Amino acid sequence: MASSPSSPSAATAPEPLPKAELHLHIEGTLEPELAFALAERNGVALPYSTEDELRRAYSFDDLQSFLNLYYALMAVLRTEDDFADLAHAYLARAREQGVRHAEIFFDPQAHTGRGVPIATVINGLARALDSAQETYGISTRLIMCFLRDESADSALATFEAARPFLDKITAVGLDSAEVGHPPSKFKEVFALAREAGLKCVAHAGEEGPPAYVWEALDVLGVDRIDHGVRSLEDERLVARLAAEQVPLTVCPLSNVRLRVIDDLADHPLPAMLDAGLLVTVNSDDPAYFGGYAGDNFTAVRDALGLDAETLRTLARNSFRASFLDEAARAAYLREVDAHGA
Repeated sequence: MASSPSSPSAATAPEPLPKAELHLHIEGTLEPELAFALAERNGVALPYSTEDELRRAYSFDDLQSFLNLYYALMAVLRTEDDFADLAHAYLARAREQGVRHAEIFFDPQAHTGRGVPIATVINGLARALDSAQETYGISTRLIMCFLRDESADSALATFEAARPFLDKITAVGLDSAEVGHPPSKFKEVFALAREAGLKCVAHAGEEGPPAYVWEALDVLGVDRIDHGVRSLEDERLVARLAAEQVPLTVCPLSNVRLRVIDDLADHPLPAMLDAGLLVTVNSDDPAYFGGYAGDNFTAVRDALGLDAETLRTLARNSFRASFLDEAARAAYLREVDAHGA
């Protein structure tokens, strides 16, 4: 259909602000359309009749209510092709939203626990990511996360199972249900990861207290904190995060959907920026939370009244906080500076 004069086509619409996405769970990009397609391909029965019915289930009271659906839908992911298709679908959407670099989480235990070999998961994702630069213009890194509501022994076994694939993995992370599962539980596996030359990140300070952020820094030795919005409750922690420029990968639409914050207009993002924190904006589980990376930028712009220069600061922060080498980081920062110039 031809574009009307009042609705600019993709060719004339302004290019989105270049950005890196540093907090993205690939399993959380499983849109209902793909879930039903994979269910049919693999003979998996979903407890929903239609895509619309499934979308209506995306209403959550807290993190756990989301996780229940999140893990249930993973049943459709069975083969290398499934994981490759999932990653390709994300990358195509990310490109449209201005993502130039993506550091992508995956949860091997959520798959090995239901009989899918870790090799199937990693090789399927890697097939898509290996062509991401050429196909989508997006550089990528892969981050293997441990489920914190599983045992420390399970995390250790997962790391050992992943050793043959560490050339495809840049970092390890820690995710899933936070409350009652402090970072210190995973001290041993994070030490092994650091010994293997991997970077480290961890979810902390989303539903859990600021004490979990301290543990992630001091016990796990993480390079980045994922979420971290509750850090503002501890003035001493804020001072440290600002002084050390520890990156925080904040996910605004996720915070609202999971009731971490009641209203986006009350999000602490401006206060975090004012405190000098190296904060970034990301989408988390965009299929479930109502928006991808660019949608999150637009949402905070509108709800919080952020000006263009603040948005550019957030974009610069995303590349500064990434695990890119210095030359690639500098090139992307030049893209941000040139945007809208």
